[in-house]
Amino acid sequence: MSESNEPISHFIRNRIDADQEKGTYGGKVTTRFPPEPNGFLHFGHAKSIFLNFGLAQDYDGICHLRFDDTNPVKEEQAFVDAIREDIEWLGFRDPAHEHFASDYFETLYQGALALVKAGLAYVDSQSAEEMRANRGTLKEPGTDSPYRTRSIEENVDLFTRMRNGEFSDGEHILRAKIDMASPNLNMRDPAIYRIRHAHHHRTGDSWPIYPMYDYAHCVSDAIEGVTHSLCTLEFEDHRPLYDWFVDKLADQGFFKRPLPQQIEFSRLNLTYMPLSKRKLIQLVDGEHVDGWDDPRMPTLKGARRRGFTPAGFKLFTDRIGVSKSDSLIDFGVLEDCMRETLNESAERRICVLDPLKLVLVNFPEDHEETCYAPNHPQKPDWGKREVTLTRELWIERGDFALDPPKKYFRLKPDGEVRLRYGFIIK
Repeated sequence: MSESNEPISHFIRNRIDADQEKGTYGGKVTTRFPPEPNGFLHFGHAKSIFLNFGLAQDYDGICHLRFDDTNPVKEEQAFVDAIREDIEWLGFRDPAHEHFASDYFETLYQGALALVKAGLAYVDSQSAEEMRANRGTLKEPGTDSPYRTRSIEENVDLFTRMRNGEFSDGEHILRAKIDMASPNLNMRDPAIYRIRHAHHHRTGDSWPIYPMYDYAHCVSDAIEGVTHSLCTLEFEDHRPLYDWFVDKLADQGFFKRPLPQQIEFSRLNLTYMPLSKRKLIQLVDGEHVDGWDDPRMPTLKGARRRGFTPAGFKLFTDRIGVSKSDSLIDFGVLEDCMRETLNESAERRICVLDPLKLVLVNFPEDHEETCYAPNHPQKPDWGKREVTLTRELWIERGDFALDPPKKYFRLKPDGEVRLRYGFIIK
């Protein structure tokens, strides 16, 4: 392979270099990879894994593997185990830096309670339909909830009782008090906590409330000391909310500055290959494929069965680069990278896919000849292997023709060919 071992330059690396030069984080670089354990990792995750873990390695930093397990209804331990296995297969995973968002449930709760006490969050008792109607549109501002003016004391009491499990699902929700007229819909008093009486695969039934992703994500970053929080472009509009949460909690003394910064990059889009978890679930549930590890699936489990390699994924992520512009990558680029890495690392073997029996009539039935085939045609130091020649052989059906066309140079009546690594036959 002609790729250089030098780190690939891109805008995220330039941002980190600038922070290093200014001493923004005291020379530290800490990233994270935060999968939700509700499915299997796919090719797009491989790009994110190599980016986050790779940058941390390049700067002698840390990459946290954090399972974002804040939705107990969809998450299972089996997915946790599968994700660990896939990341290890790609060459990463340090158990010392493996975490779960559920590790921080108490801290997340205390942070939300601090926002309530500071008058920055309130308990809303509207129905989901009412909140949706009052949110407004891209052209029209939202409408304040009638519960937005609740006193701090009442909000503290209600949120504490939510924590204690005194209310049913959907009866109340905790919202940040920001700006219902913001042009960014994500800033229109977003939800922080919802009531959900559901069994969690790690914490059991001890929590009747669960934090929303936008809150848990950034606060978990700050807890872990993440410096550069890398995510895909669909979260670009969420960045002001990310900054709002960590900034307000820093004001309350929860975190020290400098705070994590969110940086967005374009997600992986491949031709002829769905990388949406929702669509992949439909393929599995509809029995269009034989499970998540079907070789036709764009999951890392499927890739392993297909013969893809970690080195091929690494070459692919280096080759397509990192940018802020969405693009559609031809699937052939990934296949080329796999072929290139396999060409370097794979010993050669012979396979007949569509067999046709060939009998050498003048070859003794009880006789064998030993031929020698190189393990790699470009790597003589890899040695050779024995291939046994007998009276009965199997050749590709397409390598023989009774009525061959002109310029047909394979086996035919009254014609002769040389068997690979063997003798001339006719």
